Amino acid sequence: MDRLGSFANDPFDKPPCRGCSSYLTEPYIKCAECGPSPFLLCLQCFTRGFEYKKHQSDHKYEIMTSDFPVLEPGWTAQEEMALLEAVMDCGFGNWQDVAYQMRTKTKEECESHYMKNFINNPLFSSTLLSLRKAKDSRFAEGAIPFKPSDDPPRPTFDSVLSRDMAGYMPARADFMEEFDNYAEWDLKDIDFVDDDSDILRSLKLAVVDIYHSRLKERQRRKKIIRDHGLINLRKFQMLERCYPKEVQELYDVMRRFARVVGPTEHDKFIESHALEFELRREIRRLQEYRKAGIKSFCSAKVYERVKRMREDERRKRTMLCDVLQYIQDGRACQQWLSKQAAIDAGVTPAVTTITVSATGRRSAPPLNLTGLPGTEKLNEREKELCQVVRLVPGAYLEYKQALLNECRRQGGLRLAQARALIKIDVNKTRKIYDFLIKEGYITKA
Repeated sequence: MDRLGSFANDPFDKPPCRGCSSYLTEPYIKCAECGPSPFLLCLQCFTRGFEYKKHQSDHKYEIMTSDFPVLEPGWTAQEEMALLEAVMDCGFGNWQDVAYQMRTKTKEECESHYMKNFINNPLFSSTLLSLRKAKDSRFAEGAIPFKPSDDPPRPTFDSVLSRDMAGYMPARADFMEEFDNYAEWDLKDIDFVDDDSDILRSLKLAVVDIYHSRLKERQRRKKIIRDHGLINLRKFQMLERCYPKEVQELYDVMRRFARVVGPTEHDKFIESHALEFELRREIRRLQEYRKAGIKSFCSAKVYERVKRMREDERRKRTMLCDVLQYIQDGRACQQWLSKQAAIDAGVTPAVTTITVSATGRRSAPPLNLTGLPGTEKLNEREKELCQVVRLVPGAYLEYKQALLNECRRQGGLRLAQARALIKIDVNKTRKIYDFLIKEGYITKA
């Protein structure tokens, strides 16, 4: 009777019993003559003399168990494997969690046994030393200089940094939630046994191939994100804003092709287009100088200064044209004169100048509708209303449609209902309501 170690703690890692299909627990029986796939039986089926196809009850067998010491008494082979798995899961030095995962040893026992047999063991030390010498001799001609790297950040769960990095854990090079995160669920119930039909075996293999393709896609996406620096999106957006607006638009368009080329080639492509944009702008500026008859950079400086003065004068004329259409309104003229005086004095003019009328009420100049969207949909009386009420055409059209729908639904509309429907200044609502009544768009309730 041989005593061989299976080195597995989890019964789900082993094939089920061929007799009762239950999960195997140590000790169990392995047929020494049936193969190449192992023929395993639990003790109950073995004592009943279970036979199946080529397997006979008089075949030679092996008792599979790991309940025997390997390195020192008191530590079975099963506990040795459990210790190595716990150190791999919890990390070296985290002996409290290692002992909690093992459940059969204290943290002092785990630490002393691991340090004695796996770190300070002369057998392992000599083996590692010989491997290191062989590696050093192999790369002795072209040694690579060692450069210490910073410790990767370890953001806590649900922190601001973790959210900015999309749940990426640099110390493990994994995301908290991977792409196609539940791809493994399709494999959890698949088991290959000898009595599978050809069709069933082909279906199982097809599922495994599909799973491998999903894993490849996950690794491909992760590699693109890491290589192109897309983990910290906020930092990537700050770098993108360094380019001019035209280059940023190109960046957005070309981002989808980043998966085709490498990160260095993609950055070179964007940088080359940014350089091309700068060169084209300089060429247009030089062509403008040549068209104006300028042949030296000293003359170009004078030209730029005169050009800025000309643009300032054009802005002043534009401001005057805006006021001339309201020449009948003294408040608008007063506002323009105040702005003009501030510009001439070298002071930044105020955005709006509020005047006080004879009645003591504050009022602002009429709104300029030039270039505002929706102006072309208004008639002259509606334009005048929007100018006086200082309401943009788009908002007026929206309020007008809402009031028309409510009036049509109720057969009439009162001012209180209009004020409840439109959440703006009550005085503006009354003016709009009176205007629509006067023009016949709506009727009073």
